[in-house]
Amino acid sequence: MNAHDLIAAARLLATHPRRGRPPEANLRRAVSTAYYALFHSLAECCADTIAGRRRANRSGNAWLRVYRALDHGTAKRRCNDQEEIRKCPPEIQNFAAWFSEMQRRRHIADYAPDADFDREETTQLITETEDAIRRFDNVSTQNRRAFAVHILMSPRRN
Repeated sequence: MNAHDLIAAARLLATHPRRGRPPEANLRRAVSTAYYALFHSLAECCADTIAGRRRANRSGNAWLRVYRALDHGTAKRRCNDQEEIRKCPPEIQNFAAWFSEMQRRRHIADYAPDADFDREETTQLITETEDAIRRFDNVSTQNRRAFAVHILMSPRRN
């Protein structure tokens, strides 16, 4: 799943061919799709940094296993672990905070029957998501790998 394609799909959902408000279902799906762009960006980071980015140098099964190991709830809890996140560069700190916020927004979009999104708010959420992914993608492999390990692996407590 390509995060940039998901962002493009979210933008398409948030627009309307005629003047006026896009259907509420489209706005809700746009918010949900923007969250999934973050989720798949993180899953790809985990798989690339742990199992290998280049297809020629990795086991496809290992890469897929790492990609699929990402769990929504665990990822959010680890993104909220300020003791560890404070050790990361600002781009990762921003990504982690935005991941948690967008997961909260996705739950509202997907499960709150009385939620009401408007085009401007939805477009802003998509833009901020795209920006968080872009900045996250530019972080060094070493820092991305450390973040991936933090997200996927449970720490042992003494």
